[in-house]
This record gives sequence, structure tokens and C-alpha cells, in this order.
Amino acid sequence: MTPHRALTLASSVAGAMIVALDGTVLTVVQPTLQRELGASFAQVQWTSTGYLVAVAGLLVFAGRLGDRYGHQRVFGVGMLGFGAASAGIGVAPGIGWVIALRVAQGVFGALLQPATLGMLRAAFPPDRLRMPIALRMSAIGVAAAAGPVLGGALVSGPGWRAVFLLNVAPAAAFGTLALAVRVGTERRWAGRPDIATQQPRTGRPDTSAQQPLPSRPDTAAEQPRTARFDTAAEQPHAAGPEARLKTLGSATGQPPSHRTDAADTTAERPLPTTDTAGQPPVTAHSTTGQPPATTHPTTGQPPAKAHPTTRLNALSATLLALSLAALVHALVTLPSDGLSPTGWAALLIAPVAGAGFVRHERRTPWPLLPSDVVRSPAVAASLGILVAASATLQGTLFVATFLLQDTLGFDPLHMALLGLPLAALVIAAAPGAAVLLRRAGARRTTVGAMAVLAAGVLVLVRASGSPALCAGFALLGAGYGTVMVAATHVVVRQAPVESAGVAGGLQQTAMNVGPVLGVAVATTLMGLGHGHALPLLVLAALAGAAAAVAGPRLPKRSPQAINTGQEGDPARVPARR
Repeated sequence: MTPHRALTLASSVAGAMIVALDGTVLTVVQPTLQRELGASFAQVQWTSTGYLVAVAGLLVFAGRLGDRYGHQRVFGVGMLGFGAASAGIGVAPGIGWVIALRVAQGVFGALLQPATLGMLRAAFPPDRLRMPIALRMSAIGVAAAAGPVLGGALVSGPGWRAVFLLNVAPAAAFGTLALAVRVGTERRWAGRPDIATQQPRTGRPDTSAQQPLPSRPDTAAEQPRTARFDTAAEQPHAAGPEARLKTLGSATGQPPSHRTDAADTTAERPLPTTDTAGQPPVTAHSTTGQPPATTHPTTGQPPAKAHPTTRLNALSATLLALSLAALVHALVTLPSDGLSPTGWAALLIAPVAGAGFVRHERRTPWPLLPSDVVRSPAVAASLGILVAASATLQGTLFVATFLLQDTLGFDPLHMALLGLPLAALVIAAAPGAAVLLRRAGARRTTVGAMAVLAAGVLVLVRASGSPALCAGFALLGAGYGTVMVAATHVVVRQAPVESAGVAGGLQQTAMNVGPVLGVAVATTLMGLGHGHALPLLVLAALAGAAAAVAGPRLPKRSPQAINTGQEGDPARVPARR
């Protein structure tokens, strides 16, 4: 792994951990914060609601900012701003300041979260994305498991303010590194298979040992031809090399080379290092004797740049942010306030703004959501899976809290111990999911993991003792950890590198909408007076339905579906060599 990729992976993991840790420790801090600042219950609730509304509304637009200005730069700004807001909360004099700074945290959190995935997509070739995404998911699991313990220890010791000061140092360090370290050539050439996925160059003009034959047809189109060679290329030959090249072209889905005879091409074309054809010498950036290409050899498109020419669509961003913020606000306030006038207004604003967003996106020449992302069946299916899986998990945990405390009579310590298998299996399942993706493919991995998740919920419906509860939580962790890696891998990999930020923003939006949706559904069903069984059965059915509907749209394990991405994408390079 190159130093740039190592730094990118470390930054992505650190950013994801900081955000996850901040969210998990807040639940421990809120009672003490309310007591010391003299806040009402509604004000304390807004320390969570304000953050969720801000982050959900801005994630996609923040991803587009990363596509335009560079994910590393946006990540650095987001980390520094998140750390500064955390420091401000640590010294805030009143609850009003805390709420305002939590909203600011949401804004900067929206900047850094899509960038953690966009940086991975830009730095790693698609066939090497599985393990970085798995490590990122494992880090989130560690933060989620350690957050309540760490938060409780800090609240009991230095006080609740120390919880927010905990994020300041790592956020400042990684934010400064992201802005100070210059992005390497891997970012610019992530869309070129001959740059992003090749071994270090030797400078030799003959690249047959370095590049597989199926990729050679591209080089034939790149090299300038002499008049004699072009004439020879038009003559029909029945020789074996052309038949062999045609066979290779049909196996890879690429057109066969125009070179019709190996002996002719050697004799007719000048060597790349000679001056007779006006060719520059071979460099470390080229295997053909050409200077670094300005267009992709297959699609003719320019490589991914840190500053693409795509305009930022302010109206689309505003409409989408309004729709998502209203939806999240309605779902968050539903469990405590019910359908209040504010909740009704939010439920009306969300679809109206969403319809306006869709209408404007269809007409504008500069859409916020690129068509190659939103029209991909695999991406849409994966986003649906992410919403359903996160809704199932968080809704189940919400119901399980009342089940363990009110029905079974467990104390908080016993509850925490029973939940350890869930955290442990989330952490362990993430790297295992990377292996399953390579061996079984995204479809079978995701559908199987959703079945395991649903099975865990069903076990909790009938569980009454510690062994059964531990088994149910373990199944939840194993299924959820696998689904998160598999579905996120599909979203990030299927997206072109120039739209990686938008793809990351959509993934993070699904991860923010899903939990509040699950809690809202569980709260509504529990209010009907049927106990914990009905909401758990509905959540299990949600997971099963999502697997049945979205699962068939996910890619299978085949060279075409797994190792082939968008046209001109390095996913066309075979995964294993």
C-alpha cells in the first residue's frame, strides 16, 4: 500500500470513528447536561434533533462539493470545523449555545462523512475497495461499542464537557494533515485502468509482461500510426494472431486490436523511444511511450479531476435539503410529540419539496444527482437495503430496551452485557463480509445477511432468558455488519470516480434516515398496545421484504457484474491476477 493510500485509509477510519463516537456518547451525556445547564427535556432533545436535521439535509450537497473541489480538501475542512464545534460545546455557557453548536457540528459532519467514502473511491481501484470499507465499518463498530463506556467514565470523572473535548485533538490532527498533504496522482488517475491498477513501471517500451493481453487493444488505438502501417492494417489477413486477438476481444467485451500481424507491427512502427516518429521517451506514467494521456483510452473522457467543470446546482441542493430535513424532523419528533402541528407541517413540506427537486433535476442541465448514479439499479437497491437494515436494527434496539427493562426486569448493567455480542459481531463481521463479497458476490452476501438480521429479530420475539437474548443480539450484529459492508461496497464501487462524493452522500443519507424511520415505526406500533411482539415482527418483515425486492437487483458474482463497472472504470480490470 502506498503512503497516500495508507493516509487516506487512516483518515477515512478516523473520520468515521469520530462521528460515530460523538453520536453514541451523547446519549450518556444528556441527563447530566440537562441537570447542570437547567435545560428542559425538549431543549435536550434538540441537541440530537438539530444535529440530525443539519447533517441529513446537507450530505448529498456536501458530497457534490467533494466531487468539485476534492474530497481530501472537503474532509479537512469538515474535520477542523467538527473539532472546533466540539471545543465550543465543551465551554458552552448555556443550553442555547450547545444546541447551536450541535447544529454546526451537523454541518461540518455532513462535509466530512461523504468525503470518507469519496477518498477511498478515488484512492483505491474498485477491486481493492472491499477491505478498506470493511475496516471503516469495523472502526464504526468499535466506536459504537466503546462510546457508552467511555462516555460514562468521563461523565463520572471530569464531567460531561470532557466528552466533547475528546474529539478536538484527533479532528485537528487529521484535518490539518488532509489540508497540508498534497493529493497524489492516484486521485487524478483513479479512472484509468492503466494507471490506477498497474504495478510500478520499469520504463521499458515492451509492456507485454506488465499488462494483460485483454487490455492491449486500448494501446493500439492510442499509438500514432505511420502511413505504411495504416495501409497494412487495412489489408485482410488470415493469420493466427488476428484470430487470437478477436477471441480475446470477445472474451473481454472489448473490440479486437487493429494490429493484424505481429511481425508487421514490429517492423512497421517505430520504437517509442526513437525520435524518427516524433515520440517522447517512455516515462513512469506511460506504458506506450506516450506522455500522460489527457483522455481515457476507452471512453475518450478526461480523467477525474479535483476541480471538475460541473456546476453546483443551488436550487436542487436547497430543495433536497429542505425535503430531507423536514422528513428527518418529522420522524425524530414523532415518538415524543406525536403528530403535532409542527410534525404535520414537516410531513407536508417533505413530499412537496421532494417533488420540486425531482422536477427540477429532470430539467436542469446540471443535476445535483448524476444520472449514472441515480439510474443505476444496483445503487438504488443498495440504498434501499441500507435504509431497511438500519431501520430494522435501530427499531429493534429501541423495542429491546423496553423488553429488557420493563418486561424481563434486567438492570442497565445486565442489559449492557447482553448487548456485547451485537457489538462484537458487528466488528468481526465486517472483514468477513469483504471475503464473502469476493467469493459469493454482492447479491448472495447481502440477501443472506438480511436473512440473518431478520432471524435475529425473530429470536428476540420469543426470547426470555439470557442465552436466547445473546443469540438474538449476535445474529443482529452479524447480519448488520455484513449488510453494511456489502451494500456500501456496491454503492461506492458502482459510482464513477467523478461522482464518488455524491454516492457517499447518498449512502450516509440512507444511514441517517433509516434509524429514525425504524424508531418512529417501533414507537407507533408500540403505542397500539400490542406489546413488543408486533413491532419486532413488522421490523423482521421489513428486512425480509427489502432482501426479496432489492436483492435481485444487486450484482452477481461474475466477471461482468463484479469486475466490470461503469464504462471506462478501472473495475474492468480483473479482480485477481
